[in-house]
Amino acid sequence: MKTLRIGCGAGYSGDRIEPALELAEHGDLDYLVFECLAERTIALAQQARMKDPALGYDPLLEARMLAVLKPCADRGIKIITNMGAANPLAAAAKTRQIAVSLGLGHLKIAAITGDDVLEQLRQGDYLDDTGEPVAALGSRLLSANAYLGAQPLVDALAQGADIVITGRIADPALVLAPAIHAFGWAMDDWQRLGQGTLAGHLLECAGQVCGGYFADPGVKDVPSLARLGFPLAVIGEDGSVEITKVAGSGGYVTRATCTEQLLYEIHDPAAYYTPDVVADFSAVTMTECAPDRVSLQGASGHPCSGMLKVSIGYIDSYIGEGQISYAGPGALARARLAQAIVAERFALTGVALTEVRYDLIGVNALHGDRDGPHDAEPREVRLRVIGRTDSLQQAIRIGNEVETLYTCGPAGGGGATRSAREVIAIRSTLLPAAQVSATIHFEET
Repeated sequence: MKTLRIGCGAGYSGDRIEPALELAEHGDLDYLVFECLAERTIALAQQARMKDPALGYDPLLEARMLAVLKPCADRGIKIITNMGAANPLAAAAKTRQIAVSLGLGHLKIAAITGDDVLEQLRQGDYLDDTGEPVAALGSRLLSANAYLGAQPLVDALAQGADIVITGRIADPALVLAPAIHAFGWAMDDWQRLGQGTLAGHLLECAGQVCGGYFADPGVKDVPSLARLGFPLAVIGEDGSVEITKVAGSGGYVTRATCTEQLLYEIHDPAAYYTPDVVADFSAVTMTECAPDRVSLQGASGHPCSGMLKVSIGYIDSYIGEGQISYAGPGALARARLAQAIVAERFALTGVALTEVRYDLIGVNALHGDRDGPHDAEPREVRLRVIGRTDSLQQAIRIGNEVETLYTCGPAGGGGATRSAREVIAIRSTLLPAAQVSATIHFEET
């Protein structure tokens, strides 16, 4: 039976690069995919593009391509990625530049656009998931990107692309598309589309299914996390799926790691909505068929809804933060006094807060005061003051008040830091798929 080997070289924008190179060199792959686009990441990329039209793609695109282009080209491995973020065309141009510099100018590079539906949402009468009109966001609206499905990737591969770069696209589609292309699966073969989507979902967070974000010392010990391997899927023409990793790499692949990843971001296991299929994972079973090799069966699916999810990025607010540490005898009492001083200063000076919290790190930062009084005197306490405002100027004042504790607060404060930043938030809405069309661009030599 014909099979396909697809490796996942990244599970988010800032992920490690060495495991991707390991997959390219030792994974015996047909495809290497990079999933680098979280919901908020594309809004940040849109901001970067607004400041510089040549940017807006993944900050690590250049480093990743420099690392893997040559080994992939030598082995005939095709690359698929959403590292195009808000600017797939610029990402393709940069990749072309890198390929030429490596003597790989023959590679055919495609960029897919069409996910950017910002103008459509600005002009339409749409409600977001809070029930508010999207138009009410006004000038705070930064980006709106529809989740594309596998079809434009399949089309680009059919036209001979060696590298396909997209913006917003459903994560599992990065893996489903090469299977559709290689095996000629019909777009209404719901069982195979369900299994292919299952493979994509297992791979999309890269190291997680190999034991990353899984380890719990003494409970779930995972070997060699510093050398964590990234996963690869062996997909059969009949839709069979096995998850494994490069032999000798760190971590492990087991029924437990696969089960945790299967449940990741799944609201209803019987109805996982994607642009290609409403996948049904409710009957999935797993078999450990060899060390670090798990076979998954039983995924199926139903016709897709005809609607596409759209991620809407907008400027929500501003956050200011200040921190300072106290150590030694009386550290907790001095930190509490510092907190009270800052709170009173906010009232005295009229800092316009819409929300504020005070954390004594090491005492109540994670559980609040629900654990009751603390009898033990901590040897060190760090005060963190963080507040939300409607302007950057007000946010800056929060950290300033904390820093002045150096000379105006309790004894022995040290290590003060301050920061202020814009908060980009995400809402979502639905758009008829018929209103979104993808376009394939081939980057010329």
